[in-house]
Amino acid sequence: MIGRVQSPRIIRIGGGVHAETAEVLSQLGLSRPLVVTDTNLVKLGHVAKVTDVLDRAGIEWGLFDGVVEDPTDTCVDEGLAVLRKGLEGGAYDCIIGLGGGSPMDTAKAISFLSVNPGHVRDYKAPAQIDACGLPIILIPTTGGTGSELTRWCVITDTVRTEKYNLSGLACVATAALIDWTFTITKPWRITADTAVDSLTHAIEAYVSRKAFAYTDAFALSAMPLIAANVRAACEDPENGPAREALMLAAAQAGMAFSNASVALVHGMSRPIGAHFHVAHGLSNAMLLPAVTAFSVAEAPKRYGDCARVMNWASESDSDETACAKLVEGLRQLNSDLQVPSPTAIGHERAKAAGLWPLMAEQALASGSPQNNPRIPTAEEIVALYGEIW
Repeated sequence: MIGRVQSPRIIRIGGGVHAETAEVLSQLGLSRPLVVTDTNLVKLGHVAKVTDVLDRAGIEWGLFDGVVEDPTDTCVDEGLAVLRKGLEGGAYDCIIGLGGGSPMDTAKAISFLSVNPGHVRDYKAPAQIDACGLPIILIPTTGGTGSELTRWCVITDTVRTEKYNLSGLACVATAALIDWTFTITKPWRITADTAVDSLTHAIEAYVSRKAFAYTDAFALSAMPLIAANVRAACEDPENGPAREALMLAAAQAGMAFSNASVALVHGMSRPIGAHFHVAHGLSNAMLLPAVTAFSVAEAPKRYGDCARVMNWASESDSDETACAKLVEGLRQLNSDLQVPSPTAIGHERAKAAGLWPLMAEQALASGSPQNNPRIPTAEEIVALYGEIW
């Protein structure tokens, strides 16, 4: 099997690495960035940490802070308008995406749509977007999506109520600055959900039909870091070693799934976000135990490895026993992290059930379920939605 790897040209990782933003721009010959972020990160002071670095280096910058959670096509259009307006006296020459998955994915979409005509729906997977726009520098603040290292972004169509999976060279950052110190402001819920998002990336990359040795190494390294540190990070937001471990794991899992692809959890998760506005990490967490239980029989060695590497099963356990321990471990993790069901957060089963067939079609159309060890039918996806509701 031939493995194909795409990753940023520059990756810098470590506490305080955001202070090297201006240096990275200089290394790339860039000097007029548009910072793409959201208002919450402005209020938290995270944006100022980066723009102060730019100011001290004498770098002019612009700001688009209109990113919304689960970014939409209209949000991207607003950012495009700011990009095209440019700075007074000159145009932007790069984009800095600062934040969680939403600002980083928005930055990617603004970049590629600045040179590719049409709407994001014109580029949904399996299309590959290889005509690149302005260079993208990504600085994650949540440590969950791994978007800073991936060739993917996800944008919601407000007309068709569908999340589009977008992929290609145009979605690969030019540089990634991965600084765990931004994550100490994350509350319990976001810490838990982004960590399980990373765990989902790692597990799905490892069991994916497109997995290969290079991606396996990243996935197997990420899983134990998450399992060993997520509870500590939730309980103590300023636990630096736990936060650093989760940030590293998110990056490793991002590299794994970017090149091995995700599978059924993500295929089913996107429609939950599109129709019910559930945060991506949370919808992944809702689905992960049930989808894993559905899938383990088709790849018992691979799923068993996941349990063993997280110390949820022993080397002497059979694959069948290890798989059972993996499912139970995921259920216990959800319990410990207080992951709610869709019903528990107000999405009534009776009203939601009418959408499940459409959501199943959208999940299958994304292509992700076809990477799963057990490829589901639409009816099986509907049944899984019913199980997690």
